[in-house]
Amino acid sequence: MRILRVVSAFVLLTGVTVPTAFAGPGRPELQETIQSIVESGFTGVQLRVHDQRGDWTGSAGVRELGEPAKPPADGRFRIGSATKTFTATAVLQLVAEGRLGLDTPVAGYLPEFGFDRRITVRMLLQHTSGLVDYTGDHRPDGTVVPGIPWSGREWVDHRFRTYRPEDLVRLAVAEPVKFAPGTDWSYSNTSYVVARLLIEKVTGRSYAEVLQRRILRPLGLRDTVVPGTSVDIPGPHAHGYYRYPDAGTGKTVDVTRQNPSWISSAGELISTTRDLGTFLSALTGGKLLPAPLLAEMLKPHPTPDPASDYGLGVFELHADANCSGTVLLNHNGGVQGYGTLMYSTPDGSRTLEASVTYVDTGTVPADAYQQGVQRLIADEFCA
Repeated sequence: MRILRVVSAFVLLTGVTVPTAFAGPGRPELQETIQSIVESGFTGVQLRVHDQRGDWTGSAGVRELGEPAKPPADGRFRIGSATKTFTATAVLQLVAEGRLGLDTPVAGYLPEFGFDRRITVRMLLQHTSGLVDYTGDHRPDGTVVPGIPWSGREWVDHRFRTYRPEDLVRLAVAEPVKFAPGTDWSYSNTSYVVARLLIEKVTGRSYAEVLQRRILRPLGLRDTVVPGTSVDIPGPHAHGYYRYPDAGTGKTVDVTRQNPSWISSAGELISTTRDLGTFLSALTGGKLLPAPLLAEMLKPHPTPDPASDYGLGVFELHADANCSGTVLLNHNGGVQGYGTLMYSTPDGSRTLEASVTYVDTGTVPADAYQQGVQRLIADEFCA
């Protein structure tokens, strides 16, 4: 499964009644853009920006299909792969304390899995480990590596199943690496589940407890949840949906409640736009990592996409034609029915966070959504 920056697999939803957006004062261009995203076929949008003009929040669409209520402007949502930035931060904190070595082989910490001894902690966070993705993968020769079900009716029918992180890693390690570790780049959820096991091994505490102690409580992120196997989104939230073929027609299912253990520390967190903004500002402001390790985290490594590089748990987006000279730090995410946007300038002075809810079919990208995201970036960072 690829849960990458801006482009996720979204499909236009037709036939949705679109209410007027709810927004804070003074930012009509942002209000117009989130409204246009909903009108292109998505069920709801929550948006927050922070800049020299202060904080602005807005929402558009509906919280739940068939109901008139709008999404809460600061409701909780599943953040998908934006979780990886939290996981990477916790690992780098342990590196700062000397409990993990950034360029130390992973096999020395977790000998029971039989990892290739060339794989280091840095390679896990950088997606250069070569480990195949347990959600399914493709080798360079085009060979398909099957993975656990995360789409279609099979996933819908078993969306409350519990997966242990150890079992997910063993599925991946049973396959040969895609390339010699450190020689190429390939986005891998497996690497970030291994990072979880490292955190738990060297601390003797659960992943959830480590994030609470090191990141969530110190920053006051009271609305950010590490759900583990809990299927609910606590507190106010918008709903996500999944649609799949059934008896010759399409069946739409509310998948807001689901067991996120299948994605684990690669994408399980629940948060709000406010908490994500606080986290981004604290991270870029040096409140979570010492300067040398923050520099390591933000050191760009090339990816197959010429428009972006990847550090350790964060993308660096290069300037585009409409935003000359601007570099943005980012890690978006997506799980069934939920898409997350998370952007910041390198100094944290400007941030943008959003949640998009929709009816997911897992197949066709929605160009209108991508265009809407680009408009948001241009409005906030390029104006």
